[in-house]
Amino acid sequence: MNVPTRPADGVGGRRWRVLDAPSNLGLSPPRPGTVPGCYRLASTLRGNGLVARVGAEDRGSVDPPPYRADHREDWGGRNGTPLVEYTSRLSDRVAAELAPSTRLLVLGGDCSILLGCLLALRRTGRFGLLFLDAHSDFRHPGNSPRVGWAAGEDLALATGRGDPRLTNLGSLRPYVRDEDVRLFGVRPDDDCLEELRSIPIPYVRSDAVTGRNPSTAVAKLARSIDAACVGFWVHLDVDVVDPSEISAVDSPGGPGLTLAEVASVVGVLVRAPRFVGLDVTIFDPDLDPDGSQGRNLTDALVTALG
Repeated sequence: MNVPTRPADGVGGRRWRVLDAPSNLGLSPPRPGTVPGCYRLASTLRGNGLVARVGAEDRGSVDPPPYRADHREDWGGRNGTPLVEYTSRLSDRVAAELAPSTRLLVLGGDCSILLGCLLALRRTGRFGLLFLDAHSDFRHPGNSPRVGWAAGEDLALATGRGDPRLTNLGSLRPYVRDEDVRLFGVRPDDDCLEELRSIPIPYVRSDAVTGRNPSTAVAKLARSIDAACVGFWVHLDVDVVDPSEISAVDSPGGPGLTLAEVASVVGVLVRAPRFVGLDVTIFDPDLDPDGSQGRNLTDALVTALG
């Protein structure tokens, strides 16, 4: 991996690279006999011209194994063995694409793709994580009997909570330390907030910032990441947007940020000196029949990244 010891100040000259990770392995089927449509996120944003509009270098796709809703491992994970294989392979590609002169955009897919991104960084050193999501995704065997779908557990898995076959690849658990994680936009009714307070993992609830200049709040949160971190990664789950604007997600609900606020927040983060890369997840084109939400999301990302 060609990540610098510390990213250069500013982002001038750091061109975007775009890599697809169209995996839906971490989600349960929306209905019997169907598959989660978020695997089409990348092709939809590309179809709306995202790559060309941000002047990015197209780095292709890391294609996942086939989705099998009934594939449950004896160690408790849905699609566990395929997820382990895919996480390792995605990690290799992410590592190969990172360079001092670039910024990386990974288009999902569901939230389990975060594991491959963070594993790539963990191989090099200590990195922080800005987690923009309406959910904490912090379910794990210690706090819930409802485990088995990695897309709702990705933050717990990334911080080392869960079966070591997925959380300790390369003997590198955790892929990110608790103290280096920052959550932004989580719903006030999230079940794991009390546990996050006790760890502690700092978070900012959606109802505390929407309509109140959230870009200032997220900039402060990013600055609080320990200076010992080489840089930080950003995870964007599109369900952080209020469902009045984006409802084509796996689990919509509010209150959420406006699309303009999310664009502003992401824009602040990707221009930070220590920013390394961003993954975008969960938008489901199958739930957007006229394509309008996909076009609006693309426009917002172009504003943020451009």
